[in-house]
Formats: sequence, structure tokens, C-alpha cells
Amino acid sequence: MRSALKSRLEEHRKNGDRIVMANGCFDILHAGHVRYLEAARREGDLLVVAINSDSSTRKLKGQGRPILKEMDRAELVAAFRAVDYVVVFEEPDVRSLLRELRPDVHAKGTDYTLDSVPERDEAAHLGIRVAIVGDPKDHSTRSLIERIRDAHQG
Repeated sequence: MRSALKSRLEEHRKNGDRIVMANGCFDILHAGHVRYLEAARREGDLLVVAINSDSSTRKLKGQGRPILKEMDRAELVAAFRAVDYVVVFEEPDVRSLLRELRPDVHAKGTDYTLDSVPERDEAAHLGIRVAIVGDPKDHSTRSLIERIRDAHQG
């Protein structure tokens, strides 16, 4: 699947398209996810979204996560008009995907700064611009889950 995506992106690159890659767990979708992906898409001509696998999400977010399975999350994210391609990855971060897919821009949400992006050194080494995009971090899946639990218990 990743090799097929790589081939497709090479075709886009030959056509002069600027490729943006965004990533995340996208467990329970909310408005912040939409705004992040739409802002990421504005950084180039097409958007690739890398979604953490179920095991990767569990390692990052803890027991009980993800709520939705990886293929369901991938299908939901792929349905956004801003998204051109989706890929699921197992690794703890997207360094290997940056090396493999070579996007022009690596977009991260506003919960990061240019200095705190985990892949910033790899992106710089590869000549990939890092962009911080989206609205302020006023939304989170964790707080949404807590509100649902509180409403259910109350």
C-alpha cells in the first residue's frame, strides 16, 4: 500500500504538485481535526494524511484507545474533501514516512511549535518545510471522551 502511494505521489510530483503530509490518531473526529486538515491542505496542492495504527494509538494514548478501529478512522478521514490520500502507519512517529514519501510540507497542529515537532530534524535534513496549521487547540478527543463519560454517569 505504501509503495503504491509512493508511486502515485511521484506522478503528482512530476506534474508539479506540492505534496503536504499531516498525521495523527483521528480517533473520535471533531471540528479541530477538520480545521487542521483544511489548513494543512492549503499548504500545497494535495494532502496525504498518515493515521496511527491501532497499536501505535494505544501506545500514545493509553489503554482503551483507540475508540474506533484504524480502518474506520482511515475511511472517515478519507471522506474529508481536503484529503487526497490516507495511509496507516505503525511507527511511533512519521520520520520513516517522511523519508519514504518525501512531501514538500509536513503539517502539524497548533499543539506543536516549530521547535517541538518530533520529526523536525528529519524534515530539515530532507528539505521538507514544517508548517504549524489549524485553529488553537481548544478541542481534544480526550476531553470529548471525558464529557461523554460524565454525561453517561450523571
